[in-house]
Amino acid sequence: DYNATIEFYWAPFLLESNSDNAVVHRISDRIVRKGSMNKHGRHWKGVDILVFNTYLWWVTGQDMKILKGSFKDVEKEIMQMSTEDAYRMAMKSLLRWVTRNLDRERTRVFFTSMSPTHSKGDWGGEASENCYNQTTPIADSNYWGSDSRKSIMKVIGEEFSKSEFPITFLNITQLSSYRKDAHTSIYKKQWNPLTTEQLANPASYADCIHWCLPGLQDTWNELLFAKLFHPDLI
Repeated sequence: DYNATIEFYWAPFLLESNSDNAVVHRISDRIVRKGSMNKHGRHWKGVDILVFNTYLWWVTGQDMKILKGSFKDVEKEIMQMSTEDAYRMAMKSLLRWVTRNLDRERTRVFFTSMSPTHSKGDWGGEASENCYNQTTPIADSNYWGSDSRKSIMKVIGEEFSKSEFPITFLNITQLSSYRKDAHTSIYKKQWNPLTTEQLANPASYADCIHWCLPGLQDTWNELLFAKLFHPDLI
C-alpha cells in the first residue's frame, strides 16, 4: 500500500567478520576485519532510512581479535584489542562510511544503543538467578545491569559527537533494562536437544538475551516513529 520495503541485514559487527553467515554464525572465536565497512555497506547505499545496531557480539570476553588484511590471506595477521578499543575502531569506520557514502538530503540514519540481557541476578536476586520465572519489571529506577557496559556507551558518545553526518541516537538501554520479565526465557526454539540435566533445571537453558514478540520491541518502534516523524519534539 505504501510502496515500502523493510529489510533486515545480518552483519553483527557491521564490519566484515567470520560470523557473517546468517545461518551458520555460532562461532566462539570471533574475528573482525579492520577497515572492511564497505563489505556490507555497499548494500545499504541509497536507502531512505537506515537503522544501525551492534553491541552484544562484541562482549564475549575482555578482548577482541582484529584481522589486518583479508580472510583469504594464507598467513593472517591478527591482533588483540580491548573490547572498547575494537568497538571504537568500528564506530570510526561506521561514521567515516556514512559520511562518504550517504546523501544527508535523502537518508535518515539512526543508531540504536545496547540491548540489555538479564543473565545475572543484578537486580537483587541470587547471583545465579536469571530471567527464568521473572514476572515483574525491575522497580529500581537507577538499575543498570552489569551486561550493559557503560564504557561502550562512553565510546558511542565520544565518537558520535564528532560525526559530520547527522545521526539520531535511539537510547533503548535503560528502559529495556527494567524488563527482566520480557525475555523469551524457556519459550524459544531449541536448536539442540535439551539434556536430562537441563530439563530438570529450566534456568540453565533460559534465553535471557532475546525478547518476546509482541513486547518490549514495540516500545523501541514507538521511539523510532517519534524520532522519525517528530524529531523536534523529543
